[in-house]
Amino acid sequence: MAVQAELGWTDGLQFIGRVDGGPAVVIDTAESGSGAGPMGLILMGVGGCAAMDVVSILKKRRSSFTALKVNVSGERAPEHPRRYTRIRIEFVVVGRGVKPREVERAISLSMTRYCSAVASLTAEVEHTYRIVEDERDTEL
Repeated sequence: MAVQAELGWTDGLQFIGRVDGGPAVVIDTAESGSGAGPMGLILMGVGGCAAMDVVSILKKRRSSFTALKVNVSGERAPEHPRRYTRIRIEFVVVGRGVKPREVERAISLSMTRYCSAVASLTAEVEHTYRIVEDERDTEL
């Protein structure tokens, strides 16, 4: 299955990107504030991929979760090409009566079997989770 990305240069170091003709994404240096930087997009891609897996698995298992937030951070090598060496993913699952065992299983399946973004990396990927019993206890 081939995926096609297209980027068009606008000005400075800013590009407008699309994947398979989908919606536009502004890509720029992180310092510019006008778009996400390429390395930030990698973290968002890893987080998005894992989050989609976890939501899908929890829904199939009829989990009582009502919200999911994913926090992703990365450590980069000090020398060029400054690749990610370690990525940490925290899953915050909100709902009443969410079973830790179901969350653990969903995350494990994502990390070891389903998440293509994680499988594409050479970085060490760590994950944690927490369950928040009531939406009012957390800011998503």
